[in-house]
Amino acid sequence: MYELSGTVKQIFEEKTFGSGFNLREFVVTTEADKYPQDICLQCIKEKVEMVNQLKEGEKVKVSFDLRGREYQGRYFVNLNAWKVETAGAGSDSSSNGDEPPPFDPSDEILDEEPPF
Repeated sequence: MYELSGTVKQIFEEKTFGSGFNLREFVVTTEADKYPQDICLQCIKEKVEMVNQLKEGEKVKVSFDLRGREYQGRYFVNLNAWKVETAGAGSDSSSNGDEPPPFDPSDEILDEEPPF
């Protein structure tokens, strides 16, 4: 489990693939390092609803997992958010609990081209 805090910079449209798999990406700018970093995270399946609650410019704390895979000889890493807390809200705008969801191999996009 990993966490980062920052400001929501951009929210992308939801993507739904032919298999019925859906995801939505968003970018958080963090200033934890010497230089600000724009970090792209994604929510998948039912977690997409969390992104629908966000607004650009909002301060957030995101809990996420790393997911890596190989596709046609190339390696890809995704940051899968499973909890998003907005600053000052006092409660999370996200998940049902503080534990990450169990790993589900069907969460991976295996039958589609990478989105880049």
